[in-house]
Amino acid sequence: MPTAAAPIISSVQKLVLYETRARYFLVGSNNAETKYRVLKIDRTEPKDLVIIDDRHVYTQQEVRELLGRLDLGNRTKMGQKGSSGLFRAVSAFGVVGFVRFLEGYYIVLITKRRKMADIGGHAIYKVEDTNMIYIPNDSVRVTHPDEARYLRIFQNVDLSSNFYFSYSYDLSHSLQYNLTVLRMPLEMLKSEMTQNRQESFDIFEDEGLITQGGSGVFGICSEPYMKYVWNGELLDIIKSTVHRDWLLYIIHGFCGQSKLLIYGRPVYVTLIARRSSKFAGTRFLKRGANCEGDVANEVETEQILCDASVMSFTAGSYSSYVQVRGSVPLYWSQDISTMMPKPPITLDQADPFAHVAALHFDQMFQRFGSPIIILNLVKEREKRKHERILSEELVAAVTYLNQFLPPEHTIVYIPWDMAKYTKSKLCNVLDRLNVIAESVVKKTGFFVNRPDSYCSILRPDEKWNELGGCVIPTGRLQTGILRTNCVDCLDRTNTAQFMVGKCALAYQLYSLGLIDKPNLQFDTDAVRLFEELYEDHGDTLSLQYGGSQLVHRVKTYRKIAPWTQHSKDIMQTLSRYYSNAFSDADRQDSINLFLGVFHPTEGKPHLWELPTDFYLHHKNTMRLLPTRRSYTYWWTPEVIKHLPLPYDEVICAVNLKKLIVKKFHKYEEEIDIHNEFFRPYELSSFDDTFCLAMTSSARDFMPKTVGIDPSPFTVRKPDETGKSVLGNKSNREEAVLQRKTAASAPPPPSEEAVSSSSEDDSGTDREEEGSVSQRSTPVKMTDAGDSAKVTEVRGREACGIQPEALENDLYNSAFS
Repeated sequence: MPTAAAPIISSVQKLVLYETRARYFLVGSNNAETKYRVLKIDRTEPKDLVIIDDRHVYTQQEVRELLGRLDLGNRTKMGQKGSSGLFRAVSAFGVVGFVRFLEGYYIVLITKRRKMADIGGHAIYKVEDTNMIYIPNDSVRVTHPDEARYLRIFQNVDLSSNFYFSYSYDLSHSLQYNLTVLRMPLEMLKSEMTQNRQESFDIFEDEGLITQGGSGVFGICSEPYMKYVWNGELLDIIKSTVHRDWLLYIIHGFCGQSKLLIYGRPVYVTLIARRSSKFAGTRFLKRGANCEGDVANEVETEQILCDASVMSFTAGSYSSYVQVRGSVPLYWSQDISTMMPKPPITLDQADPFAHVAALHFDQMFQRFGSPIIILNLVKEREKRKHERILSEELVAAVTYLNQFLPPEHTIVYIPWDMAKYTKSKLCNVLDRLNVIAESVVKKTGFFVNRPDSYCSILRPDEKWNELGGCVIPTGRLQTGILRTNCVDCLDRTNTAQFMVGKCALAYQLYSLGLIDKPNLQFDTDAVRLFEELYEDHGDTLSLQYGGSQLVHRVKTYRKIAPWTQHSKDIMQTLSRYYSNAFSDADRQDSINLFLGVFHPTEGKPHLWELPTDFYLHHKNTMRLLPTRRSYTYWWTPEVIKHLPLPYDEVICAVNLKKLIVKKFHKYEEEIDIHNEFFRPYELSSFDDTFCLAMTSSARDFMPKTVGIDPSPFTVRKPDETGKSVLGNKSNREEAVLQRKTAASAPPPPSEEAVSSSSEDDSGTDREEEGSVSQRSTPVKMTDAGDSAKVTEVRGREACGIQPEALENDLYNSAFS
């Protein structure tokens, strides 16, 4: 009988492209190079893509024999020595996809990657470099004068800038979804596996079903959430032709991971941002929503906390919290032809029945459940109406939609003029945000995969029982979502999301038994580490949408930013204005071409000839939609039935069809995450180990003074900080490079990632808390609270001692 479920690891992680005159042969293997697959790509078709996948799993010896026969058969003269008929074109780590403009198809390959995070032993990589190869042979190529221009526009989307992928972890879904799928009842997995076998046309699909002694493990692979996949259109042409292991889905946004050392116990804090590929674009060119309810600048941010002592998803402790940012879901825009820094806001279409807002919130109910909480940060009072136009329309839309919803699932609307509070000397912005954050986290709850511990019953926190979400036997589920917006969803939104994330982080640490009160104070190593992650997160998202880094940061709203920050803010403002005025149009064309919003067609206007892309993103302008939703029952009936749970996570026939279930032997490489993480089959060194290179609270934030309190929850004085030693990105990179071996070869594809710092942590003022030492017991705040869940310290017998244990022992001996 199968005893557990595990994610299926892709068997195509290393690729080599071989070239002959008539074909390309793409050979893919797993990391251990024990299983191989081969794709045959025809080069004699000038405009069509012909791909053959025999779906056979080769051994290393079989692949060598196959390549030898191909080399021999493609030589100019049979039996000729010294000339090869098979050429090695390029090595790669994944296929981004296939694209065609006006000539033949191109293949886009990932040629360089960098490890950015690790979640439960599943590596998350950043695309560092790509290669775009034209498939048809020169002898059959039909040239077109505009092909080169389309190629340049397509390559303006820099794939080496903040695109991420994983071979075994679904980045398009949240941790809550991924672990919920792994905990499906075994009976359902058996029935679904039987159904998959009946419907599958792959005769080799069930090779893993042959097990020894009847014992095995279910492997599960789910369909990605295409809204956050950026190469879906590029892979669509081969999706039904090749084995699923060839399909590598990438997301766009941000991924960062840091290590919080709590008396030598490693805790990984991971921040993942998924940018929506629907209605995507640049700042002034993409505002509001399209006719399908997709909004501009929509980003789902997830913070994941895990006890790194135990790696397994089943035996380890994991927690996550998700929140969303996105433009106001209305038909609105700003005219940039006037060259004004703040162009006037215009409502493009009258929508008295809030049709587009209804579509948007219906999507959110399906993915996140209820309650949906809107935190609107735009200005409420202005001498001349500008931002207030959006507030008034949004209030009217939410009021209209709420009158038809069941009272327990109505949309919660929180308006707060953040700019007004910032200008006031009597009001503390972050104090008010902290109150809002507490109320939000209490309503939505958060995800944790461990049941409440007995310690929380013995020492209950007064706010633990008030926590929302859904309590299940295996832990807690987050139900509902916070949706934050201002006008741009950049500066104000990032600070508000940081405060909510800080509040949720305290609850997550408390639930894992790492602190005894769900409160965190500023100027502690833990909050400084988390703040740096969020600053990098905000800078990255701001560059993608607005063209510059953040103008106003957390320190700006704490009013502790140094005077030099004002000049930096001015430069960022000018940079954002220049980008919006001169380069955003070209970037928008590139995004439209990359995402398949525009398809070049012979005889039709070219992309650069279109006066606007409005018709590309609003499909109802070109044709009438077949059905129109009710003005009163505006939601999907199946979704509303299962609230507050998100419909996407409900075990039902519709969702089961999105899963691929196979049965493996427990030592099969497709589900053996232990070997995948530790790589016993390849030579590695501690200096190249990712967990030693990531930002660490003890190394990068804790003061270097002997005898200092090593707790990351102790409030530090301004002069008590490790940032003076490693205070900026360049210094930290130098420190990492010094730890590398001098005689090392060129950097491996999984070289360690160094998180970037975007701020100076020399603040002196603290808004909410005093300078009382927390050690592992945070000081209780007046409006902070949550429940505590203390879990047992689990040993490392599940995965062995990780390399970071050496670093932890050094710190422990220093403070013993």
